[in-house]
Amino acid sequence: MSQVRVLGELAVLDDVGPARRGRAYPAAGATSALLLPAAVLLGGLVLWPVLRTMHASVTTDGRWVGPAHFQTALAAPGTGAVVGRTVLWALLVPAVVTALGYLLAAASRRSQEGGLVRLILLVPVALPLVVTGVTFRLMYDPDPSRGLATLVATRLAGRSVEDAPQLLGPGMVTVALMSAFVWAWVGLAVLVFRSALDAVPPSLADAVRAYGGTRRHVLWDAQWRPLLLRTTAVVFALVAVGTSRTFDLILVMTPGSVRDEASVLALRIWQTSGGTTTGEGAALGVVWLVAVIGGIMVAALFVRQAWPPPRVEAAPEPAPVAPPRRVFRLLAAGAAIAWLVPLAVLVATSAHGRVDAAARGWWSAPPNGESYRDLVTGTELWRTLGFTLLLATAVTATVLVVALLAASSSSPVACVVPIQVIAGPVNEVLGLVLSSGTAQGLALVHIALGVPFAVLVLRNAFADLPVEQVRDARLGGRRWWHTLRRLARHNLSAVVAVSVLEFVQVWNDLVVGRLFGGPGSSPLGPFLAEQTRSFVSNSGALAASSVLASVLPVVLVVLSRRHLVAGLVSGGVR
Repeated sequence: MSQVRVLGELAVLDDVGPARRGRAYPAAGATSALLLPAAVLLGGLVLWPVLRTMHASVTTDGRWVGPAHFQTALAAPGTGAVVGRTVLWALLVPAVVTALGYLLAAASRRSQEGGLVRLILLVPVALPLVVTGVTFRLMYDPDPSRGLATLVATRLAGRSVEDAPQLLGPGMVTVALMSAFVWAWVGLAVLVFRSALDAVPPSLADAVRAYGGTRRHVLWDAQWRPLLLRTTAVVFALVAVGTSRTFDLILVMTPGSVRDEASVLALRIWQTSGGTTTGEGAALGVVWLVAVIGGIMVAALFVRQAWPPPRVEAAPEPAPVAPPRRVFRLLAAGAAIAWLVPLAVLVATSAHGRVDAAARGWWSAPPNGESYRDLVTGTELWRTLGFTLLLATAVTATVLVVALLAASSSSPVACVVPIQVIAGPVNEVLGLVLSSGTAQGLALVHIALGVPFAVLVLRNAFADLPVEQVRDARLGGRRWWHTLRRLARHNLSAVVAVSVLEFVQVWNDLVVGRLFGGPGSSPLGPFLAEQTRSFVSNSGALAASSVLASVLPVVLVVLSRRHLVAGLVSGGVR
């Protein structure tokens, strides 16, 4: 019997003789040769840009200036409000998403229509945030004759059309943006909480009741303490990191006149430095990066134990589900209807032509399909879709291959680096090796940002494999890559999850394409965002483009939803 490390984890091999490196993974020299390009990529496009940003925050033309840039940036008009708004996003929005996710997971679990409800809640997860911004801007249009939410709010408040509430005005724009973000993220929280609830062994609740525990004790001792408390911390941290993507929503959803009232650090850094390296922009970036990493470390205090819990040999029988109560059915049905309304607004608006969509609401005229006819007969959208498809496919394939080979302890840190923080140094690196705004540079940035997350997911999944499967893979693989393929087959859910999420991430991206793309390499996100410059007059075509752009990611996420949950939450499947 011998112990060796397979993919970074100890494995007991008692029936294959002495361990041979080539049978389980490549020799040290081959490993270095295979992973050297990935190491160079991550070092050049993640690690060095972070260090360059930190250096630029305390220097000017190589001369030490200390905290001067921090003082200037933080003393600028409106910066205090921007920082406070960023903190509010990072605390309030994750709390709302986490609470709603748990309540709706529990409600849909006790509802006969729970599967359909979860499917409806999942659809917004797959939509590009650009499309989410377009959808809610249509709903919150300040003119009650076009904005459904504005019309409803006007009638409920008993106001005249001239005195209609401005949901995208200075006083309400942040609330409107947060509502759009919650709509887009709750579905993911529901899936994670539903998986956690299904994993709770019913024997725990029986043991608590046997010792005289009440329903409150059952909830705390048989659900929250063993599993749901850590699940809550993970969901909260995930959404908190996701709020760094509010750049997409703010840029698309807010009118230019109120953008400063909705600004957060993601937007302020872009406004300060764009794709270049400046002292003030770097200082704000360092503040943001320190806050993000600090938040992750705090969340890690709640997940110090294994999450999810180690699996036992026999899977626990499903927990008994109580008959659906009226309150749960009403909650699940209400959520499904509320989540369908924005989708219905987008689709209904897309069915109208340019004039009808600009002049009046979608409910005021019959659909004519003019916007779709214009898009189908044109070439610009199809060219953009084709480029984005090739980009997403190439990036996903590369990330998957690199992640299957690599295992890096620094992956959790690299996963939380906001791209706006390192945009200037990344452009400096790309300028040395490629022309500015090329498709190759765009792909390299996506790969560098995608590899850490993919490595983290696959490394955890491989580590979760039972010893028997590792042994069988070694016995059946003639070469190390055959062994790796067999191990990947045992972790099909994790591989599918990484592939789908990476593809959807690239397909839905706005900020990377805007910062590093060019005239000949502009993907879908910047293409849609550019059309919002004339939002009202272009709303019909924009809605139709958004619908067509959303079909592929929605289909991928819906079809792979079981693999997504199993891959992200449960590691490898047995």
